[in-house]
Amino acid sequence: MKPTIYDVAREAGVSIATVSKVINNTGRISEKTRQKVLKVMKQLDYQPSILASALTGKHTYTIGLLIPDIANPFFAELSRRVEDRGQELGFSVVMCSTDNDPDKTVRYITLLKQKSVDGIILASSFENHQVLKGLLEENFPIALISQEIPSLAIDSVTVDDFLGGYQVTEYLLQLGHQKIAIVAEKAPSNQKRMDGYRKAIADANVEMKENYMAITQATVEGGYHCANQLFDLPEPPTAIFACNDLIAIGVIKAARERNLKIPNDLSVVGFDNTFMAEMVDPPLSSVQQPICEMSRQVVDLLVKKIQGEKSRKRVVLLPELVVRKSTMPPEEQQ
Repeated sequence: MKPTIYDVAREAGVSIATVSKVINNTGRISEKTRQKVLKVMKQLDYQPSILASALTGKHTYTIGLLIPDIANPFFAELSRRVEDRGQELGFSVVMCSTDNDPDKTVRYITLLKQKSVDGIILASSFENHQVLKGLLEENFPIALISQEIPSLAIDSVTVDDFLGGYQVTEYLLQLGHQKIAIVAEKAPSNQKRMDGYRKAIADANVEMKENYMAITQATVEGGYHCANQLFDLPEPPTAIFACNDLIAIGVIKAARERNLKIPNDLSVVGFDNTFMAEMVDPPLSSVQQPICEMSRQVVDLLVKKIQGEKSRKRVVLLPELVVRKSTMPPEEQQ
C-alpha cells in the first residue's frame, strides 16, 4: 500500500499541516523539522499527489514542452536545456513531440491541461491560433520559443532569423558567389531566413532566381531531394544555403553521390550549428542559435507567468555565423 501524508506525519512526529508546508515549500518551519520530514518522505518513498495539488488550486510544478521533432538535434538540445532550467527553478518538464501535426499538437495541449501542468512552452510551428487565443483568454500560462506570432500577445523568445539569413547570403556573396540557392522548410522561422536571403541578393544587385528557392521538410531526405533538383538545373548553383543542419546534410549527401566535392565544387552553409556541423567532413559552416540563453529566458518568462506576472515580452536574440570548411570562393572551385 502506498504511503500517505498521514504516514509521513506520524513517522516524523509532526502535524499533517507541517508535512504539507514542507511539500509545498511554504510557511515558517525550522530547517531541522524540514530535513526530518524530508528524510521520512525518502525512507517511506512517499510521492506527493500532483493531481491532489491541482485539485486544491496549488501548483504542480510541471511544465509542458511541445517540440516538432525530437529527432532534430536542434530541438533535442533545446529540450535538454529547457529541462535543465526547469529543474533549477524546481519544475519538472513533460515533453511531447508533435511531428508538425496540427491535430497532434491540439491533442497534446488538451492532454497536458488534463495532467494539470502549470504552463506550456511551444516550440512547434502552430497555425491554430484560435486554440492559443483560447488559452490566453483562460489566463493559462504559455510561451513560445524559436517562433513568434505577431497577432497574439504571447511571451516569446526567438533568434533574429531574418538577420541570420542575411548574414549567410552576404557572406557567400562576399566570397564571390552569385549562383546561390536556398533550401528551407515551410515554417515561419525559415520564411524569415528566406526573406533575409532575398534582401541580401537584392542589396548586391544580383539577379533573383526563383528556381534557386526550394521548400521541403526539415529532414535529410528533404535536403537530398531538393539538392538533386537544383543540380539538374541548366545553371546549377555554386553555393547552397540550407535553413537547418539536417537539410544541409541531405545536400552534402546528394552532392557526394554526384561526385561533387565540398567545398571544391559546391559551397554549403547550414543553420542551427548543431553537433552534426562539426562531425561532417568537411566541417559545416552554420548559423549559431544561442540555445542555452533562449531556453533559459523562455522558462523564466513562463515561470513568471505561472507566478502571476501580467506583463508580456518578446525577446529576440542575435545569431552568429560560424565559418568552418564547407565554403570557398567560386573562382577557387574546380
